[in-house]
Amino acid sequence: MQQINKQTFKQKFSSYKKHPLSLFLLIIVILAAVLTFSALLFLIGYILVKGIPNITPDLFAWTYNSENVSLMPALINTITMTLISLLIAAPLGIFAAIYLVEYAKKGNKIVGIVRTTAETLSGIPSIVYGLFGMLFFVTTLKWGYSLLAGAFTLAIMILPLIMRTTEEALKAVPDTYREGSFGLGAGRLRTVFRIVLPSAVPGILSGIILAIGRIVGETAALIYTAGSVAVIPESLLDSGRTLSVHMYVLSNEGLHTDQAYATAVILLIIVMLINWLSGFVAKRVAKV
Repeated sequence: MQQINKQTFKQKFSSYKKHPLSLFLLIIVILAAVLTFSALLFLIGYILVKGIPNITPDLFAWTYNSENVSLMPALINTITMTLISLLIAAPLGIFAAIYLVEYAKKGNKIVGIVRTTAETLSGIPSIVYGLFGMLFFVTTLKWGYSLLAGAFTLAIMILPLIMRTTEEALKAVPDTYREGSFGLGAGRLRTVFRIVLPSAVPGILSGIILAIGRIVGETAALIYTAGSVAVIPESLLDSGRTLSVHMYVLSNEGLHTDQAYATAVILLIIVMLINWLSGFVAKRVAKV
């Protein structure tokens, strides 16, 4: 076994000796991976060290005030905002991707326009979405600063992301799956929903995870649409702040920086739980 490992090492070393550029590129790739992993560990460790000692029962009080600086209203608003935004954007994005991949003819100009528009929307800064939401949802539709205005704005933001990731996931499904289903007499609709979509679920879920991450971490767009009131809204037309806005307000005031770090820890835990849950669902669906 050791002789085989030595021979393998000698072969690799001799190949790198013949091609020094390959060795240089390998070192660059390894350094990039180490730096990326180190930066991730540093950020997580810094947040945990700063935030965990400041997590107290007062942070989870039902009502926010200047003494307890409770994050519970912001947590509930974050969950509500995420669910509403996904309910709006996920079906539209998934069905749009199904049409583009499974039904639209190749070379269709409309398909090219839709894809170009989606890619353009993905590159627009979030503050521009916030200004649009304020002008259209808040002012024109007269929804005011509300969860509904914020959710619709976020839905527009994440729609291109969900559509593009779903489209790539559907393209990754081998054509032999479709041909086998057609050969057994299944129609296109049954093939899409019984064969293609289940096979593409992991890719679709990855897009939804990225969308959730953008929703949870969004601040600029929500300040202009949902507002920053630290209460649990009685309806969707009431204002409310999310966890990211809550962190921004606390750190901006400069009076509750420790509580802002504690909120960051809770936000990090929520994102990790969402990632774990989505992976678990993807595995269960793949087994079925």
